[in-house]
Amino acid sequence: MKKILTTSLILFSLLLGSQQLMSQPPEPPSGHGDTGNQNAGNAPIGGGLFILLGLGAAYGAKKVYTLHQEQKETLEE
Repeated sequence: MKKILTTSLILFSLLLGSQQLMSQPPEPPSGHGDTGNQNAGNAPIGGGLFILLGLGAAYGAKKVYTLHQEQKETLEE
């Protein structure tokens, strides 16, 4: 029990330390926003979003079809 607790505490402290290091924002490059921070613009996410939605719908349809086939087989037996 003591070994598990020690390992868990060490792992937790390492993860917490890395999270604090990752949360520091990077410095902007020199010359960035001469009159203040400039907006980078809008990133297009439409195409990727539709691909993810389509893949999710296909996966859900496959799961429903598989479940339907399994129920059909159990009723036949």
